[in-house]
Amino acid sequence: MNTCIKYLEHSSIKIPNKIAFVEDNREVTFSELKQNSLKIASVINKKYQNQAIAIFLPKSILAIECFMGTLYSGNFYAPLDVKSPIERVKTVINNLEPVVIFTNNNFITLLSNNLSDKNIEIINIDKIADYKDYNYLENVNNIIDTDPIYCIYTSGSTGTPKGVVLPHKAVDDFIVWAEKTYNIDENTIIGNQAPFIFDVSVMDIYLCLKTGATMHIIPEHLFSFPFKLMDYVKSTYINYVIWVPSVLIYVANSGVLSEIQLPELKKVLFAGEAMPNKQLNVWRKHLPHTLFSNLYGPTEASVIATYYIIDREFKDDESLPIGKPCENMNVIVLNEENKMVGNNEIGELLLKGTGLALGYFNDYEKTDNSFIQNPVNKKYTEIFYKTGDLVKYNDKNELIYLGRKDSQIKHMGYRIELGDIDNAVMNLEEVLNSCTIYDDINKQIVLFYEGNAEINDVIFRKELMNYIPKYMLPAKFIRTDSFPHNSNGKIDRKHLKSIYLD
Repeated sequence: MNTCIKYLEHSSIKIPNKIAFVEDNREVTFSELKQNSLKIASVINKKYQNQAIAIFLPKSILAIECFMGTLYSGNFYAPLDVKSPIERVKTVINNLEPVVIFTNNNFITLLSNNLSDKNIEIINIDKIADYKDYNYLENVNNIIDTDPIYCIYTSGSTGTPKGVVLPHKAVDDFIVWAEKTYNIDENTIIGNQAPFIFDVSVMDIYLCLKTGATMHIIPEHLFSFPFKLMDYVKSTYINYVIWVPSVLIYVANSGVLSEIQLPELKKVLFAGEAMPNKQLNVWRKHLPHTLFSNLYGPTEASVIATYYIIDREFKDDESLPIGKPCENMNVIVLNEENKMVGNNEIGELLLKGTGLALGYFNDYEKTDNSFIQNPVNKKYTEIFYKTGDLVKYNDKNELIYLGRKDSQIKHMGYRIELGDIDNAVMNLEEVLNSCTIYDDINKQIVLFYEGNAEINDVIFRKELMNYIPKYMLPAKFIRTDSFPHNSNGKIDRKHLKSIYLD
């Protein structure tokens, strides 16, 4: 079997009765997961192969069973966001053109009413009673490792959803690397935070399937209550997490790490945003024997492309490296003249390797604009993905993430990285978190910050001038009790900007 379904095949034979996934009111063994997945595969028309199957379900064990059932049927899955407005869902479906949509009792009416003009089979998973006669090997054995495994939709700079298509080979290569690098095995208990529409969840799910680990789908509401969240982590003996920095920052700022001991938590990984050392140092202080690792990667590069296992002390105002490429991945950093940068020279990060996506679903134009021939190689085909992220090498030859290329602004004649301002602001003791935006209309820098009390603007500027030049100082400082977050758990900068401009 050439596909990632081999993980479940192996685990269901080796450890059939071990718990694979746990949620609020349900748990499932590897053997049960396989049987339930085959049941789902049995209702998919045998004539479909390498076709898109949409999964319109909340984050749950049932959703994972639909993922696996889709793979057993010889097709690939696309998780859709049940919290998105229906018009956005329809936009995604128009692009994806799935042959089947799996949903449940809670959403069947919504989909049926809004997709009546589409030639799509909508299957209510709650109504599946018995197996049909289905030989799953018939289709799945025809799939090869360069065929698609999933399509995850992300929003580009325009806000239009883009379907990123990953092949089995990319996921397999990445999971093998992650298992080896972080020593994941049957004794690992994973605490899942990432929504299934966010590619970081792929790491949780497939590490569990491959290694025989157990994964807890942590109830979403707990992430709003840091004491309850960490009590859950302690009581379930979770020893491995990969969470977005926003969650780790919130927990560090809450003081819960001083109250709840977490002796079992041995690995803390983070990805999706820049992690400030100010809060990371709080975690490291309270969990001195825990491995911490910073991971970087766009959805277009099979979850993670570079990584850094924290191996030294950092001051609160230092930037955390994103490290070096994962196995079978490589990078180049090019300046505006498409030439390789030197140390401490800023450039755009480009990625190549086994982990690259096949491109954007049903959109060759965007694919060709983002997956390009290496500009410095004219002799053979060498495809790189343009990340749009600005980085530089430090003196240790480690990559340092600086921010999005589209968040680089030109203000008062100077090129400014908004991330540099955020990094400087985190030096202020009164600030718990920050987010800088640029007001294009009035041509001014605006800083939003979380803090226990409002800081006088004059004092704010005076303190900031210890860290950044005058031309980088924000024109306005706006305190907020909490930042809005998007469905992936990242700070929603677009929403912040729209609030300010309104």
